[in-house]
This record gives sequence, structure tokens and C-alpha cells, in this order.
Amino acid sequence: INFTLIPPGEEFSFNKAMGKVDGSTGFHQAYVIRAGSTLMEFGGGVCQVSTTVFRAMLDAGVNITRRLPHSYRVRYYELNNQPGFDATVYSGEVDLRFINDTPAYLLIVAEADSAAAHMTVKIYGTSDGRHSEIDNYKQWGYTAPPPPQDIHDPSLAPGQRRQVENAIPGLKTSFDWKVYRDGEILHEKTFFSHYRAWGAKFLVGI
Repeated sequence: INFTLIPPGEEFSFNKAMGKVDGSTGFHQAYVIRAGSTLMEFGGGVCQVSTTVFRAMLDAGVNITRRLPHSYRVRYYELNNQPGFDATVYSGEVDLRFINDTPAYLLIVAEADSAAAHMTVKIYGTSDGRHSEIDNYKQWGYTAPPPPQDIHDPSLAPGQRRQVENAIPGLKTSFDWKVYRDGEILHEKTFFSHYRAWGAKFLVGI
């Protein structure tokens, strides 16, 4: 993602910029959310990057064309923020995209400090006077998490028990996003998120 250049009029695709995701390209296996389950796959944790890119896109006021929320709330996306500002990615159409509707190239610069668990994404370009605003944030539809679930894991010693997921309530959120230039609205969207209630999960050795 770092140093990705987007020409004027072109669409940025997170998945395309990231490229192939498997062991041959340096990815490690970690937990991903797929088909209503949390599984170990290559590229787990990539959504930390896509979420940070999405927030930079909101600030930059570019023409956001695709964004999808996670199936359930992820706590560290809510540090110093409200639920509903995340963006999930996976192969195919589960993607994050925007069109560069500015008059010049855009450059994405991404930096990560693993020790501090901190990431920064900036989008550089030629200013055309636009600015973005977020308002009308809403939360509703709270649902309690289901009971905890045990999952047999043959890699663990018999009787060993390890928690891999926390109980998280379900929630629906929305916010309005507007981009202005010279008093006129360039872009106007409402971003909705529907998070399922998620129960605690434990891996249990057999």
C-alpha cells in the first residue's frame, strides 16, 4: 500500500494494490472473519491497514466507491473512535475503493510502528479546495452476545483451553459524510454498519 500512486480519474483498489496474499508473498496466517466464523488464513490482520486507509479516505474527501464493514465489532478499531469506522477486505469484491477525482496524482504513504501498535496513512495530492465533514452519527439495534462456545483444537494438549474471541454485543451504526468545494457538495454518502452479536470462543485440547 505504501507509495501507491493513483492517476487522475483512476480507481484505487485495496485488494489490487495489496496483490497476492499467501505464504509466497510473505504473509503469515492469522485469524480472519469468513462465512460467520473466525478462521486461520493468510493475511489475517490486513483489515487493520484497510481500516486506516478508509479513515484517510474520509479525511481526504476522495470519491469513495466501495466500503464494507466487518461482520462483528473489533475492539481495537474503536480505540479513540466510535464503532462504524472500519473497512473489511478479502479477495474478490470484499474490497475498499475510491476514484481519484482530483486534478493530479494521489500518493498513499503508510507507516507502521509495530512496537507501539500504531499505524498512520496519509494521502498526498494537489489541493483543489475540498474539505470533508462527518456528522449525524447514530447507534441503534443493540443485541446481547450469545453464550460462549468451545471449539475442539487437536493442536492443543488435552485439557488445555485458550480464549480466541471475546463476547461482543451486536450494534447498528451510521454516519453522514459530505465533501465540499467552493460551497458546493462534491460527494455525499451515508455509511451504514450492521455488526452481529458475537459470543466468546475457546479453543479446547482433545
